[in-house]
Amino acid sequence: MSVGKTMGQRRGSRGLLMGVPFAVMALFFAAVPASADDPPADIPTFSKDIAPILQASCQQCHQETGMAPMSLVTFDEVRPWAPVIKERVVNREMPPWHLDRTVGVQEYENDPSLTDEQIDLVARWVDGGAPEGDPADLPPPVAAIVPGGAWQLQARLGRPPDLIIRSDPFTLEANGMDQWWRPRVAFEGFDEEKWIMAAEFKPAFPLGQKVVHHGHANLVQEGQGTRGVARYGVGKTWEIFPEDVGMRIAPGGGTISWDLHYWPTGVRVEDDVVEAGLWFYPTDAPPTRETRGEVMILVDRSEERPRGVDIIIPPHGYQTLQGVHVLQQPTVLHSFRPHAHMRGKEMSMEAIYPDGRREMLSKVDRYDHFWQLAYQYAEQSRPILPRGTVLLFTTVFDNTTNNPINPDPDQWVTFGQRGVDEMSHAWVGMTYLDDASYEQLLAEREAQRRLASVIDDD
Repeated sequence: MSVGKTMGQRRGSRGLLMGVPFAVMALFFAAVPASADDPPADIPTFSKDIAPILQASCQQCHQETGMAPMSLVTFDEVRPWAPVIKERVVNREMPPWHLDRTVGVQEYENDPSLTDEQIDLVARWVDGGAPEGDPADLPPPVAAIVPGGAWQLQARLGRPPDLIIRSDPFTLEANGMDQWWRPRVAFEGFDEEKWIMAAEFKPAFPLGQKVVHHGHANLVQEGQGTRGVARYGVGKTWEIFPEDVGMRIAPGGGTISWDLHYWPTGVRVEDDVVEAGLWFYPTDAPPTRETRGEVMILVDRSEERPRGVDIIIPPHGYQTLQGVHVLQQPTVLHSFRPHAHMRGKEMSMEAIYPDGRREMLSKVDRYDHFWQLAYQYAEQSRPILPRGTVLLFTTVFDNTTNNPINPDPDQWVTFGQRGVDEMSHAWVGMTYLDDASYEQLLAEREAQRRLASVIDDD
């Protein structure tokens, strides 16, 4: 199969630069007029208008040790990239957030996307010469920027992980196709049960961050089945469960089964070790609700047939695939994370209620395989679904030249694990409820709705 560039070359071009040659970038730099000492009042400035936007939505990745290809902290660092920043922001390519803004839930805990007003500020700033403005207008530096290689949740939770688990080392050659590393590591366990409140998946810094595309750390204990205690995708590194919700670890030992998808990027990486950090609830204050965390729901398989037999995407063509999952218990959803490969174009999750009513919950209409984002519902917007609800998933594949990351639109595409093949499933964060908990959550949601209505009326 001809796939054009190596996967590493294509992945490396998906950052802010998108593979723009530096000779062309020089023309971009020249296109930005020198910033005026005293810009007109109607032109935004970096210090007053742009720096707060970058702090809120960009600098966690775009800083000296972040995973992004350049730092966007100071004016001197930002100004050379001004035309490219405008292009990516106006096209809503950066910050990465691929959700359809016209349907479904729109309130998410981790939404970094910019408002129309913020996008307009960035565009007018660049068009006006990208002036610095008065440095006295700069907001204080962000104190919470986490350096590369550190635990992101440590600052948020106020302490390091209670437990760190590590994979066996793996050496990835510089070039080639996708690689999978599936070591099994002993888990010593505990004398008493533990409840996970948060988990973070941390590829090694700096090279591991560049080559681990996604992965899972699964705990296998006798009589307990398999539980994904930490899951990772580019753009999704950690998860905090909702208040009073946790994942139970039974007493005793077991095995950590790692499933790591490596993607060569042109650099040999020796003895790479991936870590997962777990934070536990206090022993004397366990949660009252147990979650399975992110549950894998297959879109490309029914109960009657093997996985992926329906995926046959013709050259220069499209395909739509649907799958269903019936909730056997009342359920509250925490997050939605679609997964397809390089021909993936969109995926939606719709609820069909037992009374026949239908509701679009989330739709990712600009899916990008190089980002594995988890869309984490805000507390007041988490779907609370009754027993018998059908979750309907719809995936659209694009094997045409309209797909900017299509490696070869002349190929037929079928099911497979490589990025150049296709698959379709969703990771859905969910907690199953008993009837009493379901009624309680519904009552709390209704009380919140009434309070918001009273506030709006006032």
